[in-house]
Amino acid sequence: MLYILSGQDDFSLAESLEEIKRGIIDQALLAVNTTILDGQQMTLDQLRTVAETLPFLAERRLVIINGLLERFETKGKPSRQRKVADVATQQNDYKSLAACISKIPDSTILVLIDSNITSSNPLFSQLSGKAEVRSFPLLRGARLRQWIQKRVVAEGNTISLQAVDLLAKLVGGNLWIMANEINKLALFTSGHRIEEEDVNRVVSYTQQTNVFAMVDAILELKIGAAEQSLQWLLQRGASSAYLLAMLSRQVQMIVRAKELRNQRKPKIEIQNKLRLTSEFALRKTLEQAERYPWERLKQVYCKLLEADLSIKTGKCDGELALNILVAELCQRGKT
Repeated sequence: MLYILSGQDDFSLAESLEEIKRGIIDQALLAVNTTILDGQQMTLDQLRTVAETLPFLAERRLVIINGLLERFETKGKPSRQRKVADVATQQNDYKSLAACISKIPDSTILVLIDSNITSSNPLFSQLSGKAEVRSFPLLRGARLRQWIQKRVVAEGNTISLQAVDLLAKLVGGNLWIMANEINKLALFTSGHRIEEEDVNRVVSYTQQTNVFAMVDAILELKIGAAEQSLQWLLQRGASSAYLLAMLSRQVQMIVRAKELRNQRKPKIEIQNKLRLTSEFALRKTLEQAERYPWERLKQVYCKLLEADLSIKTGKCDGELALNILVAELCQRGKT
């Protein structure tokens, strides 16, 4: 049996793999009957040897190969001479691998795991008709909200539509983080319906929204709003090191987003390059990239580095350094 699991939603992909494991092998014998291979480095001989190995005290054995299909994805535009040689080699490789995989014995369950596969992938084209293909794209919009509701029910709780919308907005499609936040909410509410207020109290991503607000206030020279956001975060347990790192990270994100916008990259490509799963975080970063000039961003980043150095060298403690930083940045821009 051959499975192909692909997509950027590695949480759902991992759950699907666990389901396959539970269905084919006695759990007590799972470890000794499972082999994991790196598809980028694996040779045809290695695959043949592993696939033909008989299971130990069981009917089936499991072989998992990570990244084999991605090995045959088109990458860049090589020179014409190299292109001809690469295509010939690649054709021989994928045809040999496809032939080998097609002949694996019934005692071997083969699972190919990849993140990004296109329809033009030659090995995928050869194997897809003989495999159970499961695709796991990042969840967005209505599908993400449906997933949240199902997950909450699985935790033995219920949730309001407003709370679902806020969770989707704050956390986005990273289901590892989402599952953890839902678990925290279920424990916090002790069986009562999860409301929007509970999300604001419990979900750690509410801190990120206030980091965005603080970055906006600093860049716009609004010292009152910047100091208020800083105190809100400090009073709720955010460490000075964390806040300084988040401020620096957000300024870096804005700069990268600004560069990609100047290169006329589409929104989805910017999101992937910045590795932002939250639609809210992406929207805020793009808005900030549009609004603030290079000179102001450079000025803020230099001051962040100075504050970090003053903390690490012991010139002042973290909280004092942050307060001074905010005051200087808001005043500095006015001079």
